[in-house]
Amino acid sequence: MNMVDSVCIIDDDKIYRFTTEKYIQMLRLASNVMTYGDGEEAILYLKDNHSHATKLPDIIFLDLNMPIMDGWDFIEEYIKLRPQLAKKIIVYMVSSSIDERDKDRASQISEISDFIIKPITEEQLVTLVGKAVA
Repeated sequence: MNMVDSVCIIDDDKIYRFTTEKYIQMLRLASNVMTYGDGEEAILYLKDNHSHATKLPDIIFLDLNMPIMDGWDFIEEYIKLRPQLAKKIIVYMVSSSIDERDKDRASQISEISDFIIKPITEEQLVTLVGKAVA
C-alpha cells in the first residue's frame, strides 16, 4: 500500500490524537502526521501555509465537538480558504456523535468526504488513506 505525504488530526482528546497518530505511523500510511487540539490552531496553520502544497496535509481527520473552534466552525472557515489552497485536501469528520442530524448536516457539505463514528479502526484508516492514494 502506498502512503500519503501528510495527515492532519484535529481533535481535543489527547489520547485519541496520540493513538490515531501511532496507528498511522505503525501502518505506514503517512510520512508526516500533524496534530492540533482545536480547529482554530489548524485553520491558522492552513492559512499560513495555503500556498505551500508540500506543507499542506493530504487528509484531515476532523473532530466535531471541540472547544474554541469546533468541527462545524472549522469547516466554515475551511470552505472560505479552500480556493486558495495549493492542493486538494480530503476532509473526514470523525465524531463520537451518533446523532443523525450531525450525519445529515455533514452529508450536505461537499467538502466533507465522509462522517466516521469514533473510534476509528485500523481497517478504516487503511481504507480511507487508500482512497486518497488511488
